Amino acid sequence: MPEPVVTPIAPGFRQAVILVALLNLGYFGVEFAVARAIGSVSLLADSVDFLEDACINILIFVSAAWSLRRRATVGSVLAFVILIPAAATIWIAVVKILDPTPPEVVPLSLTALGALAVNLTCAALLVRHRHHNGSLARAAWLSARNDAMANVAIIFVAVLTAVFQTGWLDIVLGVAIGLLNADAARAVWRAARAERASLQPRA
Repeated sequence: MPEPVVTPIAPGFRQAVILVALLNLGYFGVEFAVARAIGSVSLLADSVDFLEDACINILIFVSAAWSLRRRATVGSVLAFVILIPAAATIWIAVVKILDPTPPEVVPLSLTALGALAVNLTCAALLVRHRHHNGSLARAAWLSARNDAMANVAIIFVAVLTAVFQTGWLDIVLGVAIGLLNADAARAVWRAARAERASLQPRA
């Protein structure tokens, strides 16, 4: 029986992911409460992203020292985890279509600004690890990067909502955030497949 393949973990990687997990878990509660209070689809979808990111980084923390084979398996599982907010967003959007009342602009934009600050901090913590530790580090960094992009879009939509007084922009953005998560899931899945392929004996 061959020994499991274990690749070295970059210094500080596990410390970075557990800090990112705690930041995401904390801001999930803030954003979820505000989203429910003002009826924002995009903010609610983004809050689910924070919970998803917390779970992903906790999984990464406990599995980072595993063999490459086991880490590739975790990477495949994480690809499906990332799809969860996409499905939740679609359901929320369908419900909101029945009552497309625009969300309150001030709490929407302020909460999105706070979310952007958290995600930029997380991305900064993870950026030097994104090309190391395979699909695990890629999953963590892609999630932080995508969420920061989504936060900028939410702020922009808040401005447009204030001008046009429509709830449809918020609904459309919520769906777009879900699609962004789906693309991240595809990237993580491909990274995990590449890791598994690297374990196959060469002819």
